[in-house]
Amino acid sequence: MTSSDGLLLVDKPSGPTSHDVIDQVRRVLGLRRVGHAGTLDPFASGLLLVLLGRATRLAQFLVGLSKRYEGAIRLGVATETDDRTGTVTIRQDGAERIPDSALQEAMTSLIGAQRQHPPAYSAKKVGGRRAYRLARSGRTVELPAVDVEVFQFTPIAREGATVRFEALVSSGTYVRALARDLGDRLGCGAHLAELRRTAVGSFEIGAAEPLATLGEPSTTVLPPLAAVSHLERRALADDERDAAAHGRPIAAAAAPSTPIALVHSGQLVAVAERSGDALRPRVVLVDG
Repeated sequence: MTSSDGLLLVDKPSGPTSHDVIDQVRRVLGLRRVGHAGTLDPFASGLLLVLLGRATRLAQFLVGLSKRYEGAIRLGVATETDDRTGTVTIRQDGAERIPDSALQEAMTSLIGAQRQHPPAYSAKKVGGRRAYRLARSGRTVELPAVDVEVFQFTPIAREGATVRFEALVSSGTYVRALARDLGDRLGCGAHLAELRRTAVGSFEIGAAEPLATLGEPSTTVLPPLAAVSHLERRALADDERDAAAHGRPIAAAAAPSTPIALVHSGQLVAVAERSGDALRPRVVLVDG
């Protein structure tokens, strides 16, 4: 491995929670500061972005990235959690006979910007408590709809009432809710049976490290700059590098109003935001 500060792409298996993965990374790599961007449900597998050391401070710039998934939806069976882990609430015969044309039409109708109701069994907070904890205690949980966008929702195979799909969605979109809403559109109920995250922004599952081989010589920690590769960049002169490293503003020039990566000699020095005619470091990654 190259550094204790950086980005590690992990292929999470089905079973452990995202926090379980973080705990294992801490133990295997011997690091204290470890975090992640974009939680995966325990039953889901796939790409988890794990941040190490000082790079944990970059998580705020990763949460808005789009996410790509593949998985399976079971038509004709709805559950209280909208996935395979929950108690069945609806079971309807005949879902396997729904025409492919009707399925395609319903999936297409769910593409685009929309207001989505998060699942009651989610990590959203209600009055300071997690929604899933309230739901498990028997409380009725009604979460307000949130703005999301579905860029792609495509069937790729079907076997009776089980539909395999690919989806590309905005940050904050619940694929479980997408499966639930598909069942509602078809009038038969549905739940998410399988889920695997294959991409987050430009990060692909093919470059991820299997959790079982973590810590082996092949394990690669990407530099902090890789974590913000989607941001605009500004190359710094030597004096600007020193100023930014001490948290001091530098001239904005033609910089955009969105966060910008300040780079010197290929190293991420800070992430800054424009304030008037200056760029003010928001997160500093190097010593002054």
